[in-house]
Order: sequence, then structure tokens, then C-alpha cells
Amino acid sequence: MSKQYNPKDIEKKIYLFWEKNNFFKPTNNKNKKNFSVIMPPPNITGSLHLGHAFQQTIMDILVRYNRMKGKNTLWKVGTDHAGIATQTLVERKISSKDSKITRQHLGRKNFINEVWKWKKKSHNQISYQIRRLGSSVDWSTERFSLDKEMKIAVKKAFISLYEKKLIYKKKCLSNWDSKLRTVISDLEINNQLIKGKMWYLKYFFVPKKNEILKKKYLVVATTRPETLFGDVAIAINPDDKRYEKYIGKKVFIPLIKRVIPIILDKRIDIKKGTGCVKITPAHDFLDYDIAVSHNLPLINIFTLEGKICKVVDIYDVKGNKLKIYDSYIPEKFRNLDKYIAREKVIKEIKKNDFLKDIKDYEYNLPTGDRSNIVIEPILTNQWYLKTKELSKIAIDIVKKEKIKFIPSQYKKLYFSWMKNIKDWCISRQLWWGHRIPIWYDKKNNIYTGYNEKDVRKKYNLSEKLYLFQEKDVLDTWFSSALWSFASLGWPKSTRELNDFHPTNILVSGFDIIFFWIARMIMLTMYFIKDKDNISQIPFKKVYITGLIRDESGKKMSKSKGNVIDPIDMIDGISLNNLVIKRTKNLLKSDFSEKIIQLTKKEFPLGIKGAGTDALRFTCAALASMNREINWDMNRLYGYKSFCNKLWNASRFIFFHVENSKINYSKKNFLSVMDKWIISDFHIAVKSFVQALKTYRFDIAAHIIYDFIWNKFCDWYLEFSKITIKYGSKEEKISNLCTLVKVLEAVLRLAHPIIPFITESIWMKVKHILNLNSDSIMLSNFPKFNFQLIDKKSTLYVSYIKKIVSIIRKIRFSMKLSKNILISVMFYNPNNYIELIIKKYKNYILNMLGIKSIKIILSNKNIPISIKKNIDETEVIVPITGLINKKKELLETELKLKKIESKIKKIKFQLKNKNFLLYAPTMVIEKNKKVLSLLKIEKNDLLNYKKLIVKI
Repeated sequence: MSKQYNPKDIEKKIYLFWEKNNFFKPTNNKNKKNFSVIMPPPNITGSLHLGHAFQQTIMDILVRYNRMKGKNTLWKVGTDHAGIATQTLVERKISSKDSKITRQHLGRKNFINEVWKWKKKSHNQISYQIRRLGSSVDWSTERFSLDKEMKIAVKKAFISLYEKKLIYKKKCLSNWDSKLRTVISDLEINNQLIKGKMWYLKYFFVPKKNEILKKKYLVVATTRPETLFGDVAIAINPDDKRYEKYIGKKVFIPLIKRVIPIILDKRIDIKKGTGCVKITPAHDFLDYDIAVSHNLPLINIFTLEGKICKVVDIYDVKGNKLKIYDSYIPEKFRNLDKYIAREKVIKEIKKNDFLKDIKDYEYNLPTGDRSNIVIEPILTNQWYLKTKELSKIAIDIVKKEKIKFIPSQYKKLYFSWMKNIKDWCISRQLWWGHRIPIWYDKKNNIYTGYNEKDVRKKYNLSEKLYLFQEKDVLDTWFSSALWSFASLGWPKSTRELNDFHPTNILVSGFDIIFFWIARMIMLTMYFIKDKDNISQIPFKKVYITGLIRDESGKKMSKSKGNVIDPIDMIDGISLNNLVIKRTKNLLKSDFSEKIIQLTKKEFPLGIKGAGTDALRFTCAALASMNREINWDMNRLYGYKSFCNKLWNASRFIFFHVENSKINYSKKNFLSVMDKWIISDFHIAVKSFVQALKTYRFDIAAHIIYDFIWNKFCDWYLEFSKITIKYGSKEEKISNLCTLVKVLEAVLRLAHPIIPFITESIWMKVKHILNLNSDSIMLSNFPKFNFQLIDKKSTLYVSYIKKIVSIIRKIRFSMKLSKNILISVMFYNPNNYIELIIKKYKNYILNMLGIKSIKIILSNKNIPISIKKNIDETEVIVPITGLINKKKELLETELKLKKIESKIKKIKFQLKNKNFLLYAPTMVIEKNKKVLSLLKIEKNDLLNYKKLIVKI
């Protein structure tokens, strides 16, 4: 082993060794239990981020653990075509080279070719990152959501659902993104609270013949006056007594004088605005629902580009065209952007005395999470999947806990979404994706099939009949909803599907419970049945991870410039390259300077590489049950030190066993130290397994850290140094045997979390112990052995540790080097301490630089000493002649002044009423705790000062 632990020297070589030897592939041994996980397929829109690294670490821990437990494991890997995101990204790249070139210029075929080129580049980057993260996925069966097999699966699913009348086409209201030129789902919208205006418009009554009206108009409040061209009614709540007498009357729409009725509807909020609401059903979802209830017409006033139409389209609630109103919009408003149209409408309304008032108003503005433009509800023809019946069985299966959510509180989120589910709009107006397998003839008759040839054969159509395919593609989440079984080979009955479905666990984020998880449950249970025709679940458990935020608790995003590429934490990156990476491909160039300044402040020297194992250990240690997790770079470097500690401990062991001729298969004598470390190791195994069973990866990481650093390295190795130097031949052999065997076992215990360093060291141990396994990942996971739990040795060692720790503490407080020998006395020791002093005196003498240890029964005539207690036993260390009195008094006085200054400052804060009123409770409690510790420290220093004065 090299003197320095350098992750770069080992990680790539080890992964290549694993992959070349097909260690990640399932064994397909029928005598073994199966364990499978589906990796949520990363989008081919770029590279993986820290959230991917976090989730993949958790998945890999489970996969490696179950593989070592002897199970036939499959970790299915693949990537997703990410329709909207990828098409937008490639369009942007094309236009960045030449602003005049659009996808329309290229044409569908050429544009798709450009996307495939991008897919290859992005896929290579993603697969490289997955490898660097140490993910033990089965690369031989990797899938892509637009590969040949997935295309067959998607067509099969669509055709089946369509023929069962679960898929239908309908013209209705949908969220339209005029920049992306496609419909998007509610879940792809961000609602931003903005400060805007509320306009109060006059809608004049239409008087009946010879009728004299006291009140000439109703006042209607709106934030979107430009939509008045699409108004079809004024709605009032039936409980609103202010407007009772106007029900059944009609009003004129300002500017165009179209006559519309006043109607009653319980859904109108009496307290909002004036209580009179203009109903514009083609551009508002509540208005649309009201129109459907009252059988009102629907008037679409916007083009797909988000501009005002020249001629409006008028439909009934079933989507049939109507001609009941004048379809022309006044010429001055035609083809205007809606915001320009708004200004002109307001100007004309003022001019014609239709404006009553304008007020400031806060409201939610819906914007697309990708395009960042305002989303406009528009009437479009879309394909829908009926979800009501599908959702019932998906709700029931979670209620019965056939699928368990971890943590369990996410069930509530799942139920709340599923119980309010609407039919799913599955079509998108894109080119990149699964083209909908629907064909039309000139009369718009609909046919479905795998291809045109299949359609003609299926419907017995003449070759002369002209057919054309639906231009729209399916929502990306449609193919994703089939991923849990289609990626395993469905619709074919493959070995993978039969052996590994349902999968054991899905690891995902809470933000896609409805997007992906719920839809997978619904469609899996619809398509996949067991031999008894009972619906199969896609997975038995769903582990929901928290959202990784930066160290300040902010959400990581490219626009904020706080995203960290996991590879940069593994290999390191210079400040200059980090700035370039963070400012490249920004949608808004004005963010660049802010991002540059933030990066320079956060990483003035760039990022120092810590290696994959340190990154994985940090991910595991942060994997609590919290919804949000703040990343911690200090912990990353702390775990790099941990790996270094394990490396150096292994080098120490190999150095001492290298030339020793020890029969490791022979049962040797075991010292109390050997029995203790073996016992503590088995306790660690039991606790680690329990932590994984309860999905507490943070606790599992702590158990590994505590055993390796605090017990094995800090204590057992220190005991070993004494045994190797001063012990008998029998003790030395026992100690070396235990060192090697515990090291080998602890490497297997830690392997699921830190696979690279454990494999590298284990390969050396393997030859020492003559082990047969080709890799640590194929060896058996340690088993808890109750018979090796030795409470007696644990008790003895605990007292040895207490004695050593307290004497070290005294030495440290007096700044005594190891070369200065001290005397130690134990007054009135309990039976255990007396036994340990007699039996393990040499250990204590040699570890601590002690010239003599005495047990005394009287504390009279004791020289000036520092005294500490272990249980009821007083530990006494005479200090006369060991210190420079003048120097110690001076230093002690300085320490006391500093502590008193700190105490004064905290006391002042805790007396400040404003601080107590506004400071977070956590900060106040922390200050109180610090104050308490400072008082103890002050008291110890005062006692020490008294001792020095007596010398």
C-alpha cells in the first residue's frame, strides 16, 4: 500500500475491475432470494447533480448489502429522454450558433437527428458519473426510454388503454406554454406571488323594453381586462343579497357590446373583488367548470403564440364549433401580445368611461418551470387518460400497506393527490418523444396500431386510403409510468420481469410522488398480473429522500449558481473552472456576475477533491428522515480524513504481519483487549443491520465511523502497539491475528457505504487470510454472533479507557510531554479498578509514560496534586517539580480573563430583552449551554490556580 491515501489512484481501476468481471450482474441462481431496485432514470439534459449522487448512494448501499447477504441482485439502470427539457435545450443550442435557425427550419427529421447527437453526448457524461459514484448497476441491460423495446412497450400500453376506452381525445382547457408551444401539466407550473393591479370595469345593463333602471351597471373586478373579449356571463353567488334583484338580467361587455347573462353559482367568492365575476371559460379553469355546469359557450381569444386572435373560435362544452356571436375582435387589438393588448384595452375603457377604479392587488401568477413565462389556459385538442378507476386500486394498495412509504408521513401526500385526481393529459405538442400511435384519414376517422402497415391490416383498409399519423407525442411521464416493468422487458415475458418484479424498493424524491410514483403504481397494477390474474405492485417500499440544499439552506439551482457537480467534489476543481461551469448555459445572462461573486466567496481556492468514498459517506451520514438536508463541505473533508485513518491503520497492520508466520486458521489465546474489540464489532454489526432495516442510513454511517475511528483505531491499535512492543509471544500472535481478522470483517461491514477503499485494502487482507472470494462485494456480509459478546472484557476495557483518558486529560491540562514521567495514585479504588491496576498495570504504564502507580487507602499527607474522579475512585497526580510555577500562573490568569470576558458577554446577551424576544430558541439554548460549560471551565482553572500557588 502507498504511504498516502489517494482516491484517484484506486477508484477508476477498481470500478473497471468490477465491471470487466461482470460482478454487478445477477447470478440468476434459483436457490437464492432476489433483490431488485430500479434507478430513477436521469434526464439526458446534462449531467448528474448532488441529488442524484445522494439517491444513488442510498440505492447502492442497499444493493451491495443485499448482494453480500447472498441475494440474486439486480440494479436496473437507464436514462430518460425528458421530452420538453431536452427539446428546449437542443433548440437553444441550435439557435445559439445561428439565431435564424429554428427547429421548424430544420424540419422534424433533421431536428430529431440533432437531439440524438445530444443524447449520445449527455448519456456518455451521465454513465461516466454513475461509474465514478461507484454505483453497482447492471450495465449489460441498460435501457433508454426511447429505445426500440420501450417504443414497443409504450405503443402496446397506449393501444390497450385506448381500446379499453380509457384514453380519449377532447377539446378542453389546458395549460398552454406559448414559448415551448405545448400544453404542460399543473405540476410543471410555479405560482409566483406578485404585486399587480385589479381593474374595476363597468358592465352596463341591457334594459328591457320601456324599462327604467336606477342602477345602470354592475362593477366587475379583474386582473386580466384583455380577456373580456372571451366573456360569456357574469356570475354571482346565490347567497350574495346585494345582487338578488339583478339575477336573470343581461349586460353588455365593454368595448364590444356583446350581450351576456347574469347567472348564479355557489363557487363564486362573495368577499373577492365586488362579488361579480366575469366568466371567461376558455381562459380560466374555474370559469371553465362553471361554463360546463351552465352549458355556456367557450370563446378562445388567444393564438397558440399568446397573441389576440383576429377571429375567435367559439365552441360548446363538448368541443363542437358554434356560430352564436360575432367572431371578429376589433381590429386595433388583433395580433397583439396580451400585455400590449391589456394596455390598449385599459386605454379604451378609460376613454369610453367603462373604468370605475384601479387598486393594487397581490395575486398568484402561473409561470412555466422551464420557460419561466406566464402560462395561459387555452382550449386545445388533447389526449387524456381516465384515471378515476385506476386510482382506486392504487389508493387501496397503499392503505393496505402492500406498498409502504418510508417515512410514513408521505402516505398523506400521496392520498391527498390521488383522491383529487383528474384525468391525465398525456399529449404534448413536441417532436422529441414517443409519437402517439394514432392515424387519421381525411374524414378524421381514428385508427390505432404499431405502425401504418399494422393499422391497414387491423382495420382492413385499402392501400389507396390516405392516412397520416398524429403529430403530437406522449407526455414523458407516460413512458416513465411504465418504467418499473417495461425496463424489465414487458410486454415480453422475460427472465428479468419474472424474477425481479415487483422490485423491492424505489428510492425517489417527494417532489415526484404524483408525477412518477403514483402513475407507476396505477399503470403497473393495470398491466401486470400474476399467474392468478391478480394485479402486481411495482415495488414493495418507497423510500422518500429529503431535498439536498446548499450549506445556507437554499435550494440548489443553476440560476442561483449554487449547484455542485458531485465529480468536482470527488476529483476537485479550480475556482476558474468552477466559475465557467456555473455560468455556462444560463438562460439569463444577468445572473452571471452574482454567481461569480457567490462562487469566489464560497470557494476562494476552488474545491479540493475528497474522493468518492468520502462523498458517499457524507451522503449516508446526512440521510436522515428530514424533508430538507443542508449539504456540509466540512463533513465531506472530515470523512476524507476518516478514510485516511482507515488507510493508515491498515498500513500499520500490514507492516506488522508482513513477515510473521501466523496460522490464521488456528484458534489462538485471546487477551481481554482482543475479546473486547471482537465483542464490540459484533455489537456494531447488529446495530448496523438494524439501522439498514429501518432505513436510517445516517445511523448506519455513524456506527461505522464510531467503530473504526473511536474503537478500532484510537483504542485497539493503541493497545496493540503496547502488546507488539512489550507483550509475550502468545499475546503478540493473538493480537496480530485479531487485528487482521477484525480489519477484514470491518471492511466487509463498511463496504456498502465506502466500496473503493474497502475493496483496495481487502485485496491485501485476502492474500494474508487465504480467502477465496474474487472481490469483497461478493464475500459474505458479517453475521452477528451472540456468543462472541463478552460483557466482562467490555467492562474491564471500559475502566482501562477511563483511566487512560483521565490521565491523558491531566497531562494535556499541564502541557506535559510524553517524555516527562509522572506518578499516579488511586485512593480507595473500587474492585474493578483495583483489579485492572494490578492485572493491566504494564498497559497503563507504557501507554501513559507513568513511572509508578500506587493504590493508597488514606489520602492524608498527599503532596500537592491534581485530583480527578472515576466513579467513587480518586485519581491523584502529584505536580510538584513538573511545572514552571511562574509561567503556569501567568498562563492560567490569561485563560481566566478570556473566559470571564466570554461569560460577561453571554450574560449580557441573556439579559437583553430584545435578544430573548427575537433570537431563535435554538440560539438562546446554545448560549445557555456555552455559558454553563464556561463556568465549569472557569471553576477548574480556579482550582488549578490554587494548587499552583501552594507549590
